[in-house]
Amino acid sequence: MRLWALLCLLALPAQAQLYAADQGPAWNAAERQAFYTQDQGSRLMPLAWLMALRGADGRPFLQDGLNRFGYLGETGRVGLPIGFTTGEWDGVRYAGMTCSACHTRQIDIGPVTYRIDGGPAFADFGAFLTALDTATQRVLTDGAAFAGFAGAVGGDSVALRASLAAWAGPFHTLMQGALPRGQPWGPGRLDAVGMILNRLTALDIGTGADRVIAANIHEAGAPTRYPFLWNAARQDRTQWPGFAGNGSDTLALGRNVGEVYGVFGVFQPKPWFFATGINYKGENSVNFQGLNALEQRIKLIGPPRFPGPIDAGLAAQGEEVWSRATASGGCVECHGIRPGEQRAGGGPTWATPVRAVGTDRREWANMAWQTTDAGVMNGASIPFVANDRLQPAGPAVAVLQTAVLGAIIEHIDPLATGRSSSAPFGLEEALARAYRGPDEPKPELFSYEARVLQGIWAAAPYLHNGSVPTLADLLEPPARRPARFQIGPAYDLDRVGLSTAQAPGPTLVTTGCEDLNSGNSRCGHPYGTALPASEKRALLEFLKRL
Repeated sequence: MRLWALLCLLALPAQAQLYAADQGPAWNAAERQAFYTQDQGSRLMPLAWLMALRGADGRPFLQDGLNRFGYLGETGRVGLPIGFTTGEWDGVRYAGMTCSACHTRQIDIGPVTYRIDGGPAFADFGAFLTALDTATQRVLTDGAAFAGFAGAVGGDSVALRASLAAWAGPFHTLMQGALPRGQPWGPGRLDAVGMILNRLTALDIGTGADRVIAANIHEAGAPTRYPFLWNAARQDRTQWPGFAGNGSDTLALGRNVGEVYGVFGVFQPKPWFFATGINYKGENSVNFQGLNALEQRIKLIGPPRFPGPIDAGLAAQGEEVWSRATASGGCVECHGIRPGEQRAGGGPTWATPVRAVGTDRREWANMAWQTTDAGVMNGASIPFVANDRLQPAGPAVAVLQTAVLGAIIEHIDPLATGRSSSAPFGLEEALARAYRGPDEPKPELFSYEARVLQGIWAAAPYLHNGSVPTLADLLEPPARRPARFQIGPAYDLDRVGLSTAQAPGPTLVTTGCEDLNSGNSRCGHPYGTALPASEKRALLEFLKRL
């Protein structure tokens, strides 16, 4: 087993030891630091505002580096945790987020903590958004709070109040309408598709001065766990429902531009730009070079090596179970490495089957939102890629696709705007074949992607909605899987997943097969549940080796 590199300079409690997981020779300290800090175009709020905000207790909003929401600390960066970055926009220094905020985790094995880059975070994005909304509303409604805020930010207080109100009004409207009114997402989960659709259609495309279309907001009540990033670039399909092609830098750009809009990238098209279909002349904060740098860097992240001993003989028995042909195809049929679709301009991929295996259905509800007001995008189309013009009311996903692809085409094609571009991506034809080609079948209803399982030991909890705490539990019938469990970094290497000995904290309450639309159902994926106990144990040992 390779050694684990000690990270001596990261701030942790004195009794803890923090190590960086062995994730291959290409992943080193320099790449890690760039992954944590690379700006991608997210513009959450001016950095000076975020640093000046205080909670109801009078303490700075950033007083613990956002660790109370599960974000991971890093020394020497103005109080911002891993994955929170800064960037210039219209002459203002903004705070924003990058992919490492949601895709870096730490797990605790006894007194030792392991940092796993590209792993699904235990961060609670919903709690963070709620607290940020509460803090900004307090500044606007409490005179003393505003006085302290204005004194810290400086400048003209009248203009500052107007600017803050212009930011906080739409943000508050979105938070009130989009965040779940029942069970919160909790740590490690997020309705990313829902929030991306809400953010883009509700805050950016309105015809009024504030650009808000409140009627476009839907409750984002379909939480999924953050996926792991190692090998992500090699999948031939992506997104949990498997609706997006993958496997080239062009397709990665489409995936990542949508992600930037979801974490508060600025996208404000003007009504007239749609007259010619693709000529984006509105505001767009996406940092295309930064996104490309991040995607190339993600390709270097390897799956983390298991940190404990592995019984070689038992793992060999487990490999036989893994490879065994069964009526349903066996584990390797869905999760083994085999060649996938070759994408235009891309390299070799791994097949990513998209199958309906009886799991929770709520994620599919997002793709059925049909009442979206197209706002200033009414009539927009992308020639050669998405020729159908947007209607006044239609699917939110159509608005998102048109916005994302139009922004990409403007960036990669100098003819679209009359200015040169240095981005190393394909042209419209590649996008057309990738997104609209006849070789892209529509996923089966209620189906989700089945990824290659390298490093799966480090990605608990399991299923697309994070409703099963360990791989051992996943090998049990749904009725015997935990109905509730705590989410946290304490890890159980024997059962391979979340330990039952977590510090007091959030508990996820799951539903069974009687409610597949809850967003929290632990039902489905029956494969391996009927194996003898000895074969289940052997299979777990083999999965540690991947």
